[in-house]
Amino acid sequence: MPQDFVKIARRDELAPGKMKRVDLNGRRILLANVDGHYCAADDTCTHEEASLSKGFLKGDIVKCPLHGSRFNLRTGEVLDDPAEQNLRIYAVRVDGDDILIRLD
Repeated sequence: MPQDFVKIARRDELAPGKMKRVDLNGRRILLANVDGHYCAADDTCTHEEASLSKGFLKGDIVKCPLHGSRFNLRTGEVLDDPAEQNLRIYAVRVDGDDILIRLD
């Protein structure tokens, strides 16, 4: 396991179709289980300071609870206004029961 990957959660903490916020090294990270594939992105909407983990997850798309902007969690791409800036996404790796992300 490369040193640049850090543990963010365990697989049994996040069922398919669920997401949660994890505070790690001063960052708020959104972790989502998309049909057994884990996605990680910044938890804060790029439009305003809303926590995306309080929003809605449908497939690999998260919808902001504040103004409805949607983001693709695999690519970070913004799909709807009012947000205009893409989300930062993080590389995810599974090692046994641990979910790890790279914080670069």
